[in-house]
Amino acid sequence: MSSRLTALFRPKTDRYQSSPQRQAQRFRNPVPQPSEGLGKMLRITWNVLFKKPAGTSPRGSIPVRPVTRAQLEAAPDRSLYRLGHSTMLIKLRGAFWLTDPVFSERASPFTWMGPKRFHQPPIALKDLPPLRGVILSHDHYDHLDRQTIEQLAATTDVFLTPLGVGDRLIEWGVDAAKVHQLDWWESIEIDGLQMTATPAQHFSGRTPFDGNSTLCASWAIFDDDLRVFFSGDTGYFDGFKAIGERLGPFDVTMVETGAYDAQWPYVHMQPEETLQAHQDLRGRWLMPVHNGTFDLAMHRWEEPFERIVTLALENNISLATPRMGERMDLTSPHVGERWWRETKVASNHRWESAVSLK
Repeated sequence: MSSRLTALFRPKTDRYQSSPQRQAQRFRNPVPQPSEGLGKMLRITWNVLFKKPAGTSPRGSIPVRPVTRAQLEAAPDRSLYRLGHSTMLIKLRGAFWLTDPVFSERASPFTWMGPKRFHQPPIALKDLPPLRGVILSHDHYDHLDRQTIEQLAATTDVFLTPLGVGDRLIEWGVDAAKVHQLDWWESIEIDGLQMTATPAQHFSGRTPFDGNSTLCASWAIFDDDLRVFFSGDTGYFDGFKAIGERLGPFDVTMVETGAYDAQWPYVHMQPEETLQAHQDLRGRWLMPVHNGTFDLAMHRWEEPFERIVTLALENNISLATPRMGERMDLTSPHVGERWWRETKVASNHRWESAVSLK
Protein backbone atom coordinates (compact mmCIF):
# COMPACT_ATOMS: atom_id res chain seq x y z
CA MET A 1 0.00 0.00 0.00
CA SER A 2 1.37 3.35 -1.02
CA SER A 3 1.76 6.32 1.29
CA ARG A 4 2.89 9.75 0.06
CA LEU A 5 3.28 12.80 2.24
CA THR A 6 2.70 16.02 0.33
CA ALA A 7 4.66 18.20 2.76
CA LEU A 8 8.44 18.11 3.16
CA PHE A 9 9.24 17.21 6.75
CA ARG A 10 12.21 18.67 8.55
CA PRO A 11 13.72 17.42 11.82
CA LYS A 12 11.28 17.73 14.71
CA THR A 13 12.77 20.71 16.55
CA ASP A 14 13.22 22.84 13.43
CA ARG A 15 9.82 21.80 12.11
CA TYR A 16 8.00 22.82 15.29
CA GLN A 17 9.84 26.11 15.58
CA SER A 18 9.02 27.02 11.98
CA SER A 19 5.32 26.28 12.36
CA PRO A 20 3.26 29.48 12.02
CA GLN A 21 1.15 28.16 14.89
CA ARG A 22 4.06 28.10 17.36
CA GLN A 23 5.37 30.99 19.46
CA ALA A 24 7.59 30.99 22.55
CA GLN A 25 7.74 27.19 22.71
CA ARG A 26 3.93 26.81 22.65
CA PHE A 27 1.32 26.38 19.95
CA ARG A 28 -1.07 29.31 19.67
CA ASN A 29 -4.45 29.86 18.06
CA PRO A 30 -4.78 32.66 15.48
CA VAL A 31 -6.99 34.57 17.94
CA PRO A 32 -5.27 34.72 21.35
CA GLN A 33 -7.18 33.02 24.14
CA PRO A 34 -8.50 35.54 26.68
CA SER A 35 -6.63 35.50 29.96
CA GLU A 36 -8.74 33.54 32.42
CA GLY A 37 -6.85 34.29 35.61
CA LEU A 38 -6.26 31.89 38.44
CA GLY A 39 -9.45 32.88 40.25
CA LYS A 40 -11.70 32.03 37.32
CA MET A 41 -9.93 28.73 36.68
CA LEU A 42 -10.37 27.73 40.32
CA ARG A 43 -14.07 28.64 40.20
CA ILE A 44 -14.60 26.59 37.04
CA THR A 45 -12.80 23.61 38.58
CA TRP A 46 -14.85 23.92 41.78
CA ASN A 47 -18.11 24.11 39.87
CA VAL A 48 -17.28 21.10 37.69
CA LEU A 49 -16.20 18.98 40.66
CA PHE A 50 -18.70 19.99 43.32
CA LYS A 51 -21.58 22.03 41.88
CA LYS A 52 -22.87 19.88 39.04
CA PRO A 53 -26.56 20.50 38.37
CA ALA A 54 -29.00 17.61 38.12
CA GLY A 55 -29.36 15.87 34.78
CA THR A 56 -25.79 15.93 33.46
CA SER A 57 -25.96 12.10 33.35
CA PRO A 58 -28.64 10.10 31.53
CA ARG A 59 -31.51 8.75 33.59
CA GLY A 60 -31.36 5.26 32.09
CA SER A 61 -29.42 2.98 29.81
CA ILE A 62 -28.31 4.45 26.49
CA PRO A 63 -29.54 2.41 23.51
CA VAL A 64 -26.49 1.00 21.74
CA ARG A 65 -26.61 -1.13 18.61
CA PRO A 66 -23.91 -3.83 18.88
CA VAL A 67 -21.87 -4.44 15.74
CA THR A 68 -19.65 -7.42 14.90
CA ARG A 69 -16.44 -7.68 12.95
CA ALA A 70 -18.27 -9.75 10.32
CA GLN A 71 -20.81 -6.96 9.86
CA LEU A 72 -18.06 -4.39 9.48
CA GLU A 73 -16.18 -6.45 6.92
CA ALA A 74 -19.38 -6.99 4.93
CA ALA A 75 -20.38 -3.33 5.04
CA PRO A 76 -20.09 -1.28 1.84
CA ASP A 77 -17.45 1.38 1.42
CA ARG A 78 -18.27 4.83 2.76
CA SER A 79 -19.97 3.39 5.82
CA LEU A 80 -19.62 5.20 9.15
CA TYR A 81 -20.24 3.81 12.64
CA ARG A 82 -20.31 6.10 15.66
CA LEU A 83 -18.68 4.22 18.56
CA GLY A 84 -18.98 6.97 21.17
CA HIS A 85 -18.07 10.60 21.91
CA SER A 86 -15.73 11.55 19.01
CA THR A 87 -14.78 7.99 18.03
CA MET A 88 -15.99 7.19 14.50
CA LEU A 89 -15.13 4.10 12.47
CA ILE A 90 -15.14 4.85 8.74
CA LYS A 91 -14.76 2.35 5.89
CA LEU A 92 -13.12 3.77 2.77
CA ARG A 93 -11.75 1.78 -0.18
CA GLY A 94 -12.10 -1.49 1.68
CA ALA A 95 -10.10 -0.30 4.70
CA PHE A 96 -11.01 1.08 8.12
CA TRP A 97 -10.14 4.44 9.67
CA LEU A 98 -10.79 5.40 13.29
CA THR A 99 -11.03 8.95 14.65
CA ASP A 100 -10.00 9.91 18.20
CA PRO A 101 -10.28 6.36 19.60
CA VAL A 102 -11.26 6.07 23.27
CA PHE A 103 -12.32 2.59 24.44
CA SER A 104 -11.33 2.80 28.09
CA GLU A 105 -13.84 3.09 30.92
CA ARG A 106 -12.76 6.63 31.83
CA ALA A 107 -11.56 9.68 29.92
CA SER A 108 -8.94 10.28 32.57
CA PRO A 109 -5.31 9.64 33.50
CA PHE A 110 -6.69 7.50 36.35
CA THR A 111 -8.55 4.19 36.32
CA TRP A 112 -10.39 5.01 39.55
CA MET A 113 -11.65 8.56 38.95
CA GLY A 114 -12.59 10.94 36.19
CA PRO A 115 -15.41 11.01 33.59
CA LYS A 116 -16.85 7.51 33.27
CA ARG A 117 -18.55 6.06 30.21
CA PHE A 118 -22.34 6.00 30.08
CA HIS A 119 -22.34 3.12 27.60
CA GLN A 120 -20.14 0.34 26.32
CA PRO A 121 -18.64 0.73 22.84
CA PRO A 122 -20.78 -1.03 20.22
CA ILE A 123 -17.81 -3.32 19.52
CA ALA A 124 -14.96 -4.30 21.81
CA LEU A 125 -11.52 -3.07 20.87
CA LYS A 126 -10.22 -6.62 20.49
CA ASP A 127 -12.93 -7.39 17.92
CA LEU A 128 -12.12 -4.53 15.54
CA PRO A 129 -10.71 -5.48 12.14
CA PRO A 130 -7.15 -4.31 11.43
CA LEU A 131 -7.11 -0.57 10.79
CA ARG A 132 -5.55 1.22 7.87
CA GLY A 133 -5.26 4.30 10.02
CA VAL A 134 -6.07 6.29 13.13
CA ILE A 135 -6.78 10.03 12.83
CA LEU A 136 -6.21 12.14 15.94
CA SER A 137 -7.35 15.72 16.54
CA HIS A 138 -5.44 16.46 19.79
CA ASP A 139 -4.12 14.91 22.98
CA HIS A 140 -6.86 15.43 25.58
CA TYR A 141 -7.93 12.29 27.43
CA ASP A 142 -11.39 12.12 25.87
CA HIS A 143 -9.76 12.04 22.41
CA LEU A 144 -6.44 10.27 22.96
CA ASP A 145 -6.53 7.17 25.16
CA ARG A 146 -3.16 5.59 25.84
CA GLN A 147 -4.52 2.11 26.57
CA THR A 148 -6.42 2.11 23.31
CA ILE A 149 -3.42 3.33 21.31
CA GLU A 150 -1.15 0.69 22.82
CA GLN A 151 -3.60 -2.02 21.83
CA LEU A 152 -3.97 -0.62 18.30
CA ALA A 153 -0.26 -0.10 17.69
CA ALA A 154 0.36 -3.55 16.21
CA THR A 155 -2.82 -3.75 14.09
CA THR A 156 -2.85 -0.23 12.62
CA ASP A 157 -0.84 0.81 9.56
CA VAL A 158 -0.62 4.58 10.05
CA PHE A 159 -1.35 7.21 12.66
CA LEU A 160 -2.14 10.74 11.48
CA THR A 161 -1.70 13.47 14.09
CA PRO A 162 -1.18 17.20 14.49
CA LEU A 163 2.36 18.32 15.30
CA GLY A 164 3.63 16.96 18.60
CA VAL A 165 0.84 14.46 19.22
CA GLY A 166 2.71 11.84 17.23
CA ASP A 167 5.66 12.13 19.60
CA ARG A 168 3.41 10.91 22.41
CA LEU A 169 2.49 7.85 20.37
CA ILE A 170 6.12 7.06 19.68
CA GLU A 171 6.90 7.38 23.40
CA TRP A 172 4.11 4.85 24.04
CA GLY A 173 5.67 2.32 21.69
CA VAL A 174 4.10 3.04 18.31
CA ASP A 175 6.56 2.47 15.47
CA ALA A 176 7.82 5.90 14.40
CA ALA A 177 7.59 4.84 10.75
CA LYS A 178 3.80 4.60 11.15
CA VAL A 179 3.40 8.11 12.55
CA HIS A 180 2.77 11.13 10.31
CA GLN A 181 2.56 14.54 11.98
CA LEU A 182 0.98 17.40 10.07
CA ASP A 183 0.71 21.15 10.51
CA TRP A 184 -2.43 23.03 9.48
CA TRP A 185 -3.15 22.84 5.74
CA GLU A 186 -0.69 20.02 5.18
CA SER A 187 -1.98 16.89 3.47
CA ILE A 188 -1.12 13.25 3.19
CA GLU A 189 -2.31 10.89 0.45
CA ILE A 190 -2.83 7.23 1.33
CA ASP A 191 -4.36 4.70 -1.06
CA GLY A 192 -5.85 7.54 -3.09
CA LEU A 193 -7.45 9.17 -0.04
CA GLN A 194 -6.42 12.72 0.86
CA MET A 195 -6.31 13.72 4.53
CA THR A 196 -5.71 17.39 5.34
CA ALA A 197 -5.06 18.78 8.82
CA THR A 198 -7.14 21.93 9.12
CA PRO A 199 -7.29 24.68 11.78
CA ALA A 200 -9.07 24.40 15.12
CA GLN A 201 -9.46 26.79 18.06
CA HIS A 202 -8.75 24.76 21.16
CA PHE A 203 -5.88 23.91 23.53
CA SER A 204 -3.83 20.81 24.34
CA GLY A 205 -2.01 19.08 27.17
CA ARG A 206 -2.25 16.03 29.42
CA THR A 207 -0.74 17.44 32.62
CA PRO A 208 -0.72 20.86 34.33
CA PHE A 209 2.78 21.41 32.95
CA ASP A 210 2.54 20.68 29.20
CA GLY A 211 -0.23 22.99 28.05
CA ASN A 212 -0.21 23.69 24.31
CA SER A 213 3.03 21.80 23.75
CA THR A 214 1.21 19.98 20.93
CA LEU A 215 -1.04 21.21 18.13
CA CYS A 216 -4.82 20.78 17.83
CA ALA A 217 -6.43 20.23 14.43
CA SER A 218 -9.59 19.38 12.60
CA TRP A 219 -9.50 17.12 9.52
CA ALA A 220 -10.79 17.11 5.96
CA ILE A 221 -11.06 13.62 4.43
CA PHE A 222 -11.44 13.25 0.65
CA ASP A 223 -12.31 10.07 -1.22
CA ASP A 224 -12.65 11.21 -4.83
CA ASP A 225 -16.01 13.00 -4.88
CA LEU A 226 -16.77 12.35 -1.19
CA ARG A 227 -15.73 15.09 1.24
CA VAL A 228 -16.03 14.63 5.00
CA PHE A 229 -15.07 17.04 7.78
CA PHE A 230 -14.17 16.05 11.36
CA SER A 231 -13.93 18.95 13.82
CA GLY A 232 -12.20 17.37 16.80
CA ASP A 233 -12.58 19.94 19.59
CA THR A 234 -12.87 23.63 18.79
CA GLY A 235 -14.54 26.87 19.61
CA TYR A 236 -16.23 28.85 16.87
CA PHE A 237 -13.85 31.01 14.80
CA ASP A 238 -13.44 32.30 11.25
CA GLY A 239 -11.29 29.29 10.41
CA PHE A 240 -14.46 27.43 9.45
CA LYS A 241 -15.09 29.88 6.62
CA ALA A 242 -11.50 29.51 5.44
CA ILE A 243 -11.82 25.72 5.43
CA GLY A 244 -15.13 25.89 3.58
CA GLU A 245 -13.70 28.24 0.98
CA ARG A 246 -10.52 26.23 0.41
CA LEU A 247 -11.78 22.66 0.74
CA GLY A 248 -15.58 22.70 0.74
CA PRO A 249 -18.32 21.95 0.11
CA PHE A 250 -18.52 18.91 2.41
CA ASP A 251 -20.99 16.05 2.10
CA VAL A 252 -20.94 15.38 5.85
CA THR A 253 -19.58 17.55 8.66
CA MET A 254 -18.97 15.85 12.02
CA VAL A 255 -18.93 18.87 14.32
CA GLU A 256 -18.67 18.99 18.09
CA THR A 257 -21.99 19.63 19.82
CA GLY A 258 -21.55 19.02 23.54
CA ALA A 259 -19.38 19.76 26.58
CA TYR A 260 -20.01 23.46 26.08
CA ASP A 261 -20.58 26.04 28.79
CA ALA A 262 -20.79 29.81 29.13
CA GLN A 263 -17.70 29.59 31.37
CA TRP A 264 -15.50 28.41 28.49
CA PRO A 265 -16.82 29.99 25.27
CA TYR A 266 -13.46 30.09 23.51
CA VAL A 267 -12.68 26.36 23.24
CA HIS A 268 -16.11 24.72 22.68
CA MET A 269 -19.20 25.68 20.71
CA GLN A 270 -22.77 26.26 21.70
CA PRO A 271 -25.21 24.45 19.33
CA GLU A 272 -25.95 27.73 17.53
CA GLU A 273 -22.24 27.98 16.74
CA THR A 274 -22.12 24.34 15.64
CA LEU A 275 -24.84 25.14 13.11
CA GLN A 276 -22.98 28.24 11.93
CA ALA A 277 -19.74 26.27 11.58
CA HIS A 278 -21.57 23.71 9.42
CA GLN A 279 -22.88 26.51 7.21
CA ASP A 280 -19.43 28.11 7.00
CA LEU A 281 -18.01 24.76 5.90
CA ARG A 282 -20.70 24.58 3.21
CA GLY A 283 -21.83 21.24 4.55
CA ARG A 284 -24.71 19.18 3.17
CA TRP A 285 -25.41 16.94 6.21
CA LEU A 286 -24.51 17.83 9.80
CA MET A 287 -23.67 15.04 12.25
CA PRO A 288 -23.32 16.31 15.86
CA VAL A 289 -20.55 14.55 17.82
CA HIS A 290 -18.64 15.01 21.10
CA ASN A 291 -21.70 14.10 23.14
CA GLY A 292 -23.57 11.19 24.69
CA THR A 293 -20.67 9.22 26.21
CA PHE A 294 -19.02 11.26 28.99
CA ASP A 295 -20.15 13.89 31.49
CA LEU A 296 -17.81 16.76 30.64
CA ALA A 297 -19.88 19.91 31.21
CA MET A 298 -22.67 21.53 33.20
CA HIS A 299 -25.54 21.11 30.74
CA ARG A 300 -28.17 18.38 30.88
CA TRP A 301 -27.11 15.20 29.11
CA GLU A 302 -29.76 15.41 26.38
CA GLU A 303 -29.54 19.18 25.86
CA PRO A 304 -27.03 19.21 22.95
CA PHE A 305 -29.23 16.82 20.96
CA GLU A 306 -32.46 18.69 21.60
CA ARG A 307 -31.00 22.11 20.86
CA ILE A 308 -29.30 21.10 17.61
CA VAL A 309 -32.44 19.28 16.39
CA THR A 310 -34.52 22.40 17.00
CA LEU A 311 -31.98 24.63 15.29
CA ALA A 312 -31.66 22.31 12.29
CA LEU A 313 -35.44 22.27 11.80
CA GLU A 314 -35.64 26.05 12.08
CA ASN A 315 -32.84 26.55 9.55
CA ASN A 316 -33.70 23.71 7.14
CA ILE A 317 -30.41 21.89 7.84
CA SER A 318 -30.16 18.16 7.12
CA LEU A 319 -29.21 16.56 10.46
CA ALA A 320 -28.02 12.97 10.96
CA THR A 321 -28.22 11.48 14.47
CA PRO A 322 -27.35 7.77 14.19
CA ARG A 323 -27.34 5.90 17.48
CA MET A 324 -24.12 4.39 18.77
CA GLY A 325 -23.23 1.42 16.55
CA GLU A 326 -25.74 2.22 13.81
CA ARG A 327 -24.36 2.22 10.25
CA MET A 328 -24.63 5.47 8.33
CA ASP A 329 -24.03 5.79 4.59
CA LEU A 330 -21.81 8.82 4.05
CA THR A 331 -23.07 9.23 0.48
CA SER A 332 -26.72 9.14 1.53
CA PRO A 333 -27.09 9.83 5.26
CA HIS A 334 -30.39 9.26 7.04
CA VAL A 335 -31.94 11.46 9.69
CA GLY A 336 -31.85 8.84 12.45
CA GLU A 337 -34.14 8.32 15.42
CA ARG A 338 -34.25 10.53 18.49
CA TRP A 339 -32.60 7.70 20.39
CA TRP A 340 -31.56 9.84 23.38
CA ARG A 341 -35.23 10.06 24.34
CA GLU A 342 -35.22 6.33 25.09
CA THR A 343 -33.23 6.78 28.32
CA LYS A 344 -36.18 7.51 30.59
CA VAL A 345 -36.13 4.38 32.77
CA ALA A 346 -34.68 5.27 36.16
CA SER A 347 -31.51 3.32 36.85
CA ASN A 348 -27.94 3.72 37.91
CA HIS A 349 -26.29 4.89 34.68
CA ARG A 350 -22.79 3.99 35.79
CA TRP A 351 -21.19 1.22 33.81
CA GLU A 352 -19.34 -0.77 36.43
CA SER A 353 -17.51 -3.34 34.28
CA ALA A 354 -14.43 -2.07 32.52
CA VAL A 355 -14.19 -2.24 28.76
CA SER A 356 -12.12 -5.19 27.56
CA LEU A 357 -8.92 -3.96 26.00
CA LYS A 358 -7.29 -7.33 25.51
